[in-house]
Amino acid sequence: MTGSAVPRRMLGRELKKLREQSGVSAVAAAEAIEVSPQTLWRMESGQQGPKLKELYVKVLCEIYSAPADLSDALVSLVAETKKPGWWHSNFADVIPAHFDLFIGLEEVARQMTSFQLTLVPGLLQTPAYRRALVWIDFPNRSASELEPVFEVHRRRMARLNDGADAFQFRVLLSESVLHHQVGGPGVMQDQLEYLAKVGLAPNISIRIVPHRIGSHLGLLAGSFGLMEFPSQLTSRLTEPPVVYVQGYTGALYLDHESEIAQYRQAVTQIDRVALNESTSRDLLLKVAREYLP
Repeated sequence: MTGSAVPRRMLGRELKKLREQSGVSAVAAAEAIEVSPQTLWRMESGQQGPKLKELYVKVLCEIYSAPADLSDALVSLVAETKKPGWWHSNFADVIPAHFDLFIGLEEVARQMTSFQLTLVPGLLQTPAYRRALVWIDFPNRSASELEPVFEVHRRRMARLNDGADAFQFRVLLSESVLHHQVGGPGVMQDQLEYLAKVGLAPNISIRIVPHRIGSHLGLLAGSFGLMEFPSQLTSRLTEPPVVYVQGYTGALYLDHESEIAQYRQAVTQIDRVALNESTSRDLLLKVAREYLP
């Protein structure tokens, strides 16, 4: 399991569930391990910061009367939370705090479904397209200063090579994405041709929602990514689906069942109005040709 974000979330979520089932108050639980209620809350919400110790987890599991096998599994997660992901050691200073969690989730997701209204999703951006976007955000930075940002992008794209058994990426794009000239005509031509090519991979599906469709639920839902995760040996520790909604200054991570159900409905509705993969590929290549001088 790569990175500390996911095991932290697993551990915190299960400790909170055990505490609530046992009827032990947050104040009593915090006193048992000699931390403040605020620190306990941060532990239960899977946030970075509080130092996690095996002793804390053992004591909490004991006062919550957790089954022995579950207690052992939770204690073992403590070690996992201390293993840094590849992005922590060399790229921590160029990754926004809200995106650190996203990379950790992306690393272990079994399936991702991305709907985008304006831009190509990060995992499918060509280097030139990515550079054009980064320079919009940091117009006064030199290429050498931004190189770590581009290296993070290159490493993230390796996820696409994991194969259909390990990772599936479903992409639904508004036709508008094809016409926003990020980086200019040449960049867009290469980007659309790349999408047409990479969409042939067995673990990648790219479908376009054409302008002629008119109104559809995706216009209300906005751009989002739905991530789903593999089952764990201890079923209670399986990471629940997460919807990622990126904003200009931060991001939302939605994982309540009602929220996931709404976004699944949005995926179903968008799916119904999107072109099939073959027709989408034809449209990508048609628009790419229009960018030719």
